[in-house]
Amino acid sequence: MSTTSAEPVVVESAASTASTPPPIEPPRPRGRARRRGFGANAALVGPPLGVLVVLVGAWYGVSIALSASGKGFLLPMPHEMFTLGFFDPQVGADIWVALFRTTGVALTGLAVAMVIGIGWAIAMSMARWVERSTYAYAVVLQCIPILALVPLVGFWFGYEFLARVIVCVLIALFPMVSNTLFGLQSVDKSQRELFRLQKADRWTVLTKLTLPAALPSIFVGMRTSAGLSVIGAIVGDYFFRRGEPGIGSLIANYQSRLQSAELFAAILAACLLGVAIFALFGWLSKAAVGRWYDSTL
Repeated sequence: MSTTSAEPVVVESAASTASTPPPIEPPRPRGRARRRGFGANAALVGPPLGVLVVLVGAWYGVSIALSASGKGFLLPMPHEMFTLGFFDPQVGADIWVALFRTTGVALTGLAVAMVIGIGWAIAMSMARWVERSTYAYAVVLQCIPILALVPLVGFWFGYEFLARVIVCVLIALFPMVSNTLFGLQSVDKSQRELFRLQKADRWTVLTKLTLPAALPSIFVGMRTSAGLSVIGAIVGDYFFRRGEPGIGSLIANYQSRLQSAELFAAILAACLLGVAIFALFGWLSKAAVGRWYDSTL
């Protein structure tokens, strides 16, 4: 009797245990998450701001020392870049107009370098004899000092927009070629064998396998070439002073007139242009491949 009476008790306890819903965790307070987010942002932004404060302080110290020795024109105060540069109506307008023209030259040269570089790398990846025949010339082009080619470019193509674009292409081409070729040749061999077993033609392998797999390397080349294209545009402006002046021509004019505050303002504008174009292609890289490719670059 005792055994038969105990069995339903056990069954009832098991059923009640199985039907009991799991405990619900209380929601975490939002204040802690906000504090953590603020702390993470502070840890990310704090060190660069600290370095910037140190650099600006050192800049002021050197400027004060040079002013005391009568050589203040060599390094103006940091705030003078804005008071005598960006905030001056005439100087600020000249800087922004010249920066706009330089941006057009840099983006045009970058676009041409991307088309030529990617096409060249694809041809080398699909035909070994093309790589053996032409890759060495890409290395030679990279090793030649650009200042030695600028006079020849001006002599052959004039001293205006076309010549400046060609200088941008010469500087920005090699990173596109080398990074794209590296990405195309780094595809996993097992994936290539899988496409061969399916008897896929070269165009299918290129469009379905090698190009998608090479996209991270291609975007690395784009970001590198983006900064170099800005340098090429400024170099072209600096030497080709005909036609519409860019930021390089403006830098040369301020240098010849010993207008140091205006000179540093123009240099700062050129630096911001390079950072902006680099950041743009970094954002494009995350938008294109960030969902499936984890990179620490």
